[in-house]
Amino acid sequence: MRMYLLALNPTDSVTEGFLPAAARLGLDVTILTDQPPAHRDVPPRTEVLECDVHDFRAVINRIATHHRPDAVFTNSDHLQTQAALAADYFGLPGKDWRAALRAKNKGEMRRHLAAAGLDAVRSMELAAGQDPSAFAAADLPYPVVLKPREGVASEDVILAGDPEELVALAKEIQARRPDAALLAEEFLAGELYTLETLGDGRVRHVLGGFHTTMSAPPVFIEERLDFVAAPPEPVVAQVSAQLDALGIGLGAAHTEFVVHEGRARLIEVNYRVIGDQCDLLLARAMGIELFEHILRAHLGEPLPADLGARRDGAGRVDYALADRAGTLTAAPTATDRTVDGVRLSYRPLRDLGEAHPYYGTNRDYIGVLRVTGTDRGAVDRVADDFVAAERWEITP
Repeated sequence: MRMYLLALNPTDSVTEGFLPAAARLGLDVTILTDQPPAHRDVPPRTEVLECDVHDFRAVINRIATHHRPDAVFTNSDHLQTQAALAADYFGLPGKDWRAALRAKNKGEMRRHLAAAGLDAVRSMELAAGQDPSAFAAADLPYPVVLKPREGVASEDVILAGDPEELVALAKEIQARRPDAALLAEEFLAGELYTLETLGDGRVRHVLGGFHTTMSAPPVFIEERLDFVAAPPEPVVAQVSAQLDALGIGLGAAHTEFVVHEGRARLIEVNYRVIGDQCDLLLARAMGIELFEHILRAHLGEPLPADLGARRDGAGRVDYALADRAGTLTAAPTATDRTVDGVRLSYRPLRDLGEAHPYYGTNRDYIGVLRVTGTDRGAVDRVADDFVAAERWEITP
């Protein structure tokens, strides 16, 4: 069986998760990408073809002139609609392209939830190239969050305290991203959580979630995520109702939301598995073949009624962050160890000697720590000890 995998740059989710899972399932994989040189190191039975993956018509044509497909899949936020349309064209299992578009387009997500009577968030969109002064005339409740309408990974997401600041920030983002539509929306107060789900188009399993620790405003950078094996049922019910309204069904979904006074309000839905190595921790903490289950769902196989996940798992992900521009001059190397029954993995995300600007986004990550076990106290102790014992240095 052949799976076409749409990709942009390589990610840990694909390299360490989906490609090894495809090999274990005996799949032949064709990676379609607009960055072929970046995908040099691939496992056996995997080929890489160049394709304008942003254009669903180019994707369909590339597949139609190659081997017959059995599945079309992507884990990229940017390519979900294209993969859904291609799968539908070839009569294969796939996500509803409308749901994929609603998840990617945050303005459309807001409109759809409001029309369904589930939540109304005051917001305003600014088309690419539109004069940002239009924001000043809008009736918005400050502070507001300004973000690219179809952005990812906290890129250019920032809090604005008044109309003048909002207009100025919008002009700065437009200078960097002239083709991006922008969205300004009311700031939603509350603790930030995620819900991780997996469906086959008929049933949707709740895998658990994470409690997210964020950086101080005005930027929004995820600094730490604590695994929550069993989120509160009332919260799960509220989030699930909104996912139902959006049409989220087949495959994995990573949903970010805040909880304030018992009310769950969506921040965004990423219609793919959680990233930044949290998916690797999720698979380990639950003790399931997470990536195989996702691929099987895209092959049209029903998910088992019980995934066999353990419910006593504890886990935590910490990110080492650059706090300034400069060159990385000290950092720990890749590490795997077991301490008091707790498994620890650290992976550097930058090499020593690399120089970078300061981004104010997830691109400031210089390393990621994953710790799993069955005792929350032991997990926290091992993670805290590692962070305290190691050092990361940025030299201006």
